[in-house]
Amino acid sequence: MSTAVLALGSNLGDREANLRAAVEAMQDLVLVVSGVYETPPWGDPDQPHYLNAALLAADAGAGPADWLATAHRLEDAAGRVRDPARRFGPRTLDVDVIAVWDDDGAPVTSGDPELTLPHPRAHLRAFVLRPWLDIQPYAQLPGHGWVNDLIRADEVAGDLADLRPRVDVHLDT
Repeated sequence: MSTAVLALGSNLGDREANLRAAVEAMQDLVLVVSGVYETPPWGDPDQPHYLNAALLAADAGAGPADWLATAHRLEDAAGRVRDPARRFGPRTLDVDVIAVWDDDGAPVTSGDPELTLPHPRAHLRAFVLRPWLDIQPYAQLPGHGWVNDLIRADEVAGDLADLRPRVDVHLDT
């Protein structure tokens, strides 16, 4: 059984509904969903705040390309439009494949420019690491170490203070 951690984010339209629709579309694969966090935009500050979450999913025989295809299908269903001029710009839904483990539980690594695994910047993003800890308190980001240690690193800890738990938003299927 292949497993993957996916990071979800939305800052356009009905952010809560966008996240909920993504989780519901994957309901047969989702093992656990994190809490939701409101976060300032990262990399491009001139946009609304995001709602972010993470989920752990499993699918028999799915490979990295399958997880990426799922992410793109979810984004397309939410009406995501990519603006090449604003790489970190606003979006109805962003789904990043953070890490994948194969059927034997071994982490999958890839240098493919279409899908680098693990996600090349996940270790620097509090909005990815904090929700991930909700669903896997003892998680390790392959090649980077324990998520609990990564979130306390200087380059992440400053952003952590800006995350606001949204206990009023629930994405469970």
